[in-house]
Amino acid sequence: MEWNSRSAEELAAALRAGDVTSVELTDEAIARIERDDESINAICVRTFDRARAAARRADQARARGEDRPLLGIPVTVKECYNIAGLPTTWGMPMHRNYAPAEDALQVSRLEAAGAVVLGKTNVPLGLQDIQSFNEIYGTTNNPWDHRRTSGGSSGGSAAALASGFGALSIGSDLAGSLRTPAHFCGVYAHKPTLGLAAPRGMVPPSAPALPVDLDMAVVGPMARTARDLTLLLDVMAGPDPLTLGVAFDLTLPPARHERLGDFRVLVLDEHPLIATGSAVRAGVKRVADALADGGARVERHSPLLPDMTEAATLYMQLLFSGTVAYFPVDEYEQLRSRAAQLSADDQSLDAARWRAMVFSHRDRLVANNRRELHRHGWRQLFAEFDAVVCPITPSPAFPHDHNPDLLGRRIDIDGVEYPYLDQLVWAGLATMPGLPATAIPAGRSPEGLPVGVQLIGPMFEDRTPLRLAELLEQKIGGFQAP
Repeated sequence: MEWNSRSAEELAAALRAGDVTSVELTDEAIARIERDDESINAICVRTFDRARAAARRADQARARGEDRPLLGIPVTVKECYNIAGLPTTWGMPMHRNYAPAEDALQVSRLEAAGAVVLGKTNVPLGLQDIQSFNEIYGTTNNPWDHRRTSGGSSGGSAAALASGFGALSIGSDLAGSLRTPAHFCGVYAHKPTLGLAAPRGMVPPSAPALPVDLDMAVVGPMARTARDLTLLLDVMAGPDPLTLGVAFDLTLPPARHERLGDFRVLVLDEHPLIATGSAVRAGVKRVADALADGGARVERHSPLLPDMTEAATLYMQLLFSGTVAYFPVDEYEQLRSRAAQLSADDQSLDAARWRAMVFSHRDRLVANNRRELHRHGWRQLFAEFDAVVCPITPSPAFPHDHNPDLLGRRIDIDGVEYPYLDQLVWAGLATMPGLPATAIPAGRSPEGLPVGVQLIGPMFEDRTPLRLAELLEQKIGGFQAP
């Protein structure tokens, strides 16, 4: 097996033992990218000279007796993170020449931990799609089937990991942008609890890198094993030193259980607003069967589960009410006109999206109050359960669809078409209340495409779904290379 097909944990052990050097790992990763990435197009900004220099420094540091969590390990970074002197475009052509002067906080944490950054990974335009393509960098293909998407918006990172381009990557997630690409490409990802990992410097081009709290959006780790997720999360987690970090240190509670048989799990595979495809249902069943076989308590229903229809509607309201804040006035007025034409009886998610784009401040406050009630409902549920297992999207990776009208697109689920954006409801189940969720591989579709599921855990108890992911990896297996 090539070194760069191995986990970060294995590479760290080999580096400590002197079995390999960081320069050797980095050269092998670069050679693999140069060999294979023309057909995948995952690495949109290559930083090979920087990477080789960082690898030499890592080897020198290790020779001096230093050891850090990621010392000498090749990684990639999603394009939307600022790296001083490198393009940060978010796929927007008008910003193709923008390069920030400072690194994002998470890039600084990676480098402080000793990581070697190979390059930046591709994203959709403005990070606003479940695919990864834009006019600057082109389309990222799924390593399992180049006719299909790798997912978005961290699709470049997931494709890079599946292809062996580095052992780890960092991405972001507002609408499943960590979890969906992991599901489509057969790798692991973790959406942290809202606020757990500071996002400063993961900002649109030319925007100031302020230490602000984002609504629903998080930054988080991607990897090829569950244990590597924990390794990288420990590097990323913690408050921003400019704000909460002035007064607080982070101490995550341990996982609730260490044995699979001690977990109490609620399993969901049906949503009231969209069908679940047979391949995804099979993936959920495989995980549920493994849990039951391992002695875990598995339930399929609970009156404690917050209403999923209202949760999906609230998620769309909160997501889309924030998308139009900087629209020109004339475009905003067109949206108002379009929303006013909706029938009062239309309670579809499409209608919720149109109405949300012209929400008043009062409307937003009402939605936020409903969200707090849902958060409290989840606290009550997690007094009885340790995790919720459910889909990430209703289907495996779908064929590339570059129709610029997202609201006009459709998604095929076992031969039936649904509005494209309705597939976000499963991602929103964890995003809307700010819960941690770990994406894990759960099998293959009949066409051989990866299928993943997510493990949702209690707020700020990220180690619980991460530990469950480790135990399930031991039980059913994990990443397999395309």
